Amino acid sequence: MRILFPALLGLLAAGPAAAQTLLPIAQQVPTRVRWYEVRTPHFRVLYPEGFADRARRTAHRLEQVHEPAAASLGAPARPVTVVLQTHTTVGNGFVTLLPRHSEFYTTFPQDPYLVGTLDWLDQLTVHEYRHVVQFDKAHRGVGQLGYLFGGFGGLGLTTLGVPDWFAEGDAVGTETALTRSGRGRIPNFGAYYRANLLAGRRYSYAEATGGSFRHYVPNHYVLGYYLSTRLKRTAGPTAWGQVLDRYYDFPVYPFSFSDKLRRLTGLRTDDLYRQTTQELDSLWKTQQTGRELTPTRDFPVEATEKVFTEYQYPQYLTDSTVLALKSGLGHTPRLVELGRGQPERTRLVLGLHHNAEQLSVGGGKAAWLEFRNDPRWQQQVYSELRVLDLRTGRLSRPGRRTRYTAAVLSPDGSRLLAVSTDSAYQHRLHLLDAETGRVLRTFANPANEPYLHPRFGAGAAGGRTAAVVRLEAAGKRLELLDVESGATQTVLPATNDNISHPQPWQEYVLFNSPRSGQDEVYAVQLGTGAVRPVSSRPVGSYHAAVSPDGQRLAFHEIRAQGSRIVEMPLRPAAWPVGRADVSPADLYADELTAREPGAATVGPVLPLDSVAGPALVARRYRRLPHAPNLYGWGLVQSPGGSGLSLGLRAQDVLSTTQAIAGLGYDATERTGRVFADVSYQGLGPVLDFGIENGGRRAALLLPNGGVAEDRWRYTRLSVGSRLPLVLTTSKMLTSLTVGAFYQLEQTQGYELPGRYTNEVGRQPLHALLGSLSFSRTLRQSYRDVAPRWGQSLLLTGRDTPFGTGLQARQLAAQGSLFLPGIGLHHAVRLRAGYQYQQQREYRFGAAVFYPRGLPYLSFDRLSSLSGEYRLPLADVHWQLTRLLYVQRLKANLFLDYVRGESGPVRRSYHSAGLDVSAVFNPLRLRTPLELGLRTVYNSYYGTWEVQPLVLNIGF
Repeated sequence: MRILFPALLGLLAAGPAAAQTLLPIAQQVPTRVRWYEVRTPHFRVLYPEGFADRARRTAHRLEQVHEPAAASLGAPARPVTVVLQTHTTVGNGFVTLLPRHSEFYTTFPQDPYLVGTLDWLDQLTVHEYRHVVQFDKAHRGVGQLGYLFGGFGGLGLTTLGVPDWFAEGDAVGTETALTRSGRGRIPNFGAYYRANLLAGRRYSYAEATGGSFRHYVPNHYVLGYYLSTRLKRTAGPTAWGQVLDRYYDFPVYPFSFSDKLRRLTGLRTDDLYRQTTQELDSLWKTQQTGRELTPTRDFPVEATEKVFTEYQYPQYLTDSTVLALKSGLGHTPRLVELGRGQPERTRLVLGLHHNAEQLSVGGGKAAWLEFRNDPRWQQQVYSELRVLDLRTGRLSRPGRRTRYTAAVLSPDGSRLLAVSTDSAYQHRLHLLDAETGRVLRTFANPANEPYLHPRFGAGAAGGRTAAVVRLEAAGKRLELLDVESGATQTVLPATNDNISHPQPWQEYVLFNSPRSGQDEVYAVQLGTGAVRPVSSRPVGSYHAAVSPDGQRLAFHEIRAQGSRIVEMPLRPAAWPVGRADVSPADLYADELTAREPGAATVGPVLPLDSVAGPALVARRYRRLPHAPNLYGWGLVQSPGGSGLSLGLRAQDVLSTTQAIAGLGYDATERTGRVFADVSYQGLGPVLDFGIENGGRRAALLLPNGGVAEDRWRYTRLSVGSRLPLVLTTSKMLTSLTVGAFYQLEQTQGYELPGRYTNEVGRQPLHALLGSLSFSRTLRQSYRDVAPRWGQSLLLTGRDTPFGTGLQARQLAAQGSLFLPGIGLHHAVRLRAGYQYQQQREYRFGAAVFYPRGLPYLSFDRLSSLSGEYRLPLADVHWQLTRLLYVQRLKANLFLDYVRGESGPVRRSYHSAGLDVSAVFNPLRLRTPLELGLRTVYNSYYGTWEVQPLVLNIGF
């Protein structure tokens, strides 16, 4: 029960009334897209119009791997929905429980170290289906109780103790064991892990799983593959299935996963990591024995070895300078010029670049691709050309709304070769005009074989010929293409060799291949077909480029501190003759495949093959009839993730409709409430509806010292619309959201003689709310504590224009300016706000920033100013046993000011203080948390206070 004091019913607000719940904006394709479905015994595959043939093939492939991909975990998955997203140029996939389904982003990636010699949809099928099986293992013991009492949300809570390295590593192991390729067989996949160990950098398990702000540690895919595979080799292929069974029987205590692993094998996760690292260190150092290294010379760079920094994908500008992509923990991707005897020079900070490994230079220009979102539909992602004139600095955008996955300039810079995969999975190679983006020619591809890594010939005469890698059932082949006639010549026949990045030069074609056990540069002679090794480096050589005079070869090599650009003489006479590089036995991939029970039954998983299965009948899939897709019940998480309620949550698998309904209880007032919120997002504007009905209980302290107590009921209704737009076109992340809502609040049985003016009493409130939010901020590197440049603006208006009920009005504007600080990753933020309101009958909540540590005082006119300086204090690797791993210490200095006026009353207050926080991983969780303390001086009370801070809880 709350006590209301009449003397405080003026300036001091009692806290805002319950705010409207807005469900999050989900990613969708445009409304005009028509959806269809095909069904098999275990899968429902949804796909947009035009993708029917590939959808049927994918459905049959899913059935093919249904039992083999689940064999080592002991139980095939329950029927599941798979959504094929064809309107994006992103190649990806995921499985989620909220709601339970999988999505495949179908554009064929150019990255050879992701796909290998597989078809992209086949890769997704095996990898993502393994995740479905992993989740379904939770249907037992306490995990099943979580499902019964919380739906898939409750089931998901029981999975939080499973390390993400297991989930992704086990799935990579499955794709490796069941197919001829898979990332476990691709040397580049573990190359940085190898570089660390060869350089003597052994990181603790806490750092390997939690990450670092200074060092590269293998991500959870890489780490997980080696850890999960070693256990399968030493404890048997079904060991992880037994660990999961024991874990889900009773997962609810710290380090439960590690404990269940120890009970089965005698090893904790830390022990497994230590033994795996020791084995890999010995294995990789042994493989280096006797390796004769090719002499090279580094291009000088600004980066030191203190922070992981990459320089990749060199392209010669002159005989002594190259253009390269720089990125890393402390830098967002940018083009830099490197040269012998000259300092590094930044040429351009990139936007949302796509497939940067196809960076090309020609005719004084550089070309690459960048993603461009449809402003409203975030599953409609284009990939467009960017061409930079290196002499003038002019950046152009030839063509609009294209779907290119690779694009390279001709030597004279007049034309481009570009690869596209359309929304029907048709692969094409185009010849373009570099100035306008106009398609000059599209080359015939009757077999629909993917085009990979095209590159014009080197030198002034190279514009007529290009090399390209093609994928067929037998593997990858290397072709030469006459771009004038369209005639092709097979240079290397198709084999299961993950060749990539060819570069024609004179009578040779240079290319990358892992045939020696790591990726190196090779050359095939056009006249004889003889293949000779060109490079031999400690961890690998990538993306060879020939100097304009044909005397030098540049490439990047992987090192522990990040890739570096090196060059070597280009002398065919020095290349070994007759040396047959044969990939050594792969202890992990070979033994994994030999032991995997599903490998003997899965059958061939080959590109372009015809997957056996009965005819599948396609049916229309309409969104609205499938909107009531219940996935959570019992204790459900609030949309903002900040609390739990007893209720229901629903969302269809196309993310068109979201809904939450439930019961709540206020322990302070001992009252209950019921609520429901629905958001329909299938149209351009998002339509939102919310309703809440509940009880209130409070007491009023009377002038005579008595107390008047009352109980009443309230109803809140909200109806409105939002238009969220993503406007990013460069390095500046830009968004705009416009919203308008009608809100009604009324009470029944309210009898108190007084009330706070920010609460509704006997009279109802009919309000219109409008807002405009704009943000434009510079992309942040991993080490940045805040944006170092940018602006934001928030305009809000609230009014009661209907002439009935309580009357109030509020207009507010707030802006922010982000600036770089003194240090490299420091940031300054300046804020200013102004709020006007007419509040005699009702007071809306604050619409502008208010000083930290001060109680909110509501004035008719209110101005606020704020300045803060954020900086990292130290990037550390502190470990407290298995309980805590601290990565970073941060600080924030701030000064806030507010001035308020209400008639003759004028007041001004300020606060100043220091926030100190730590980024840390508790209990071996990979997702970091951030907690801290705030020391603040409050001029309202004239005191210093220390307050706890919760800045990031990781969800």
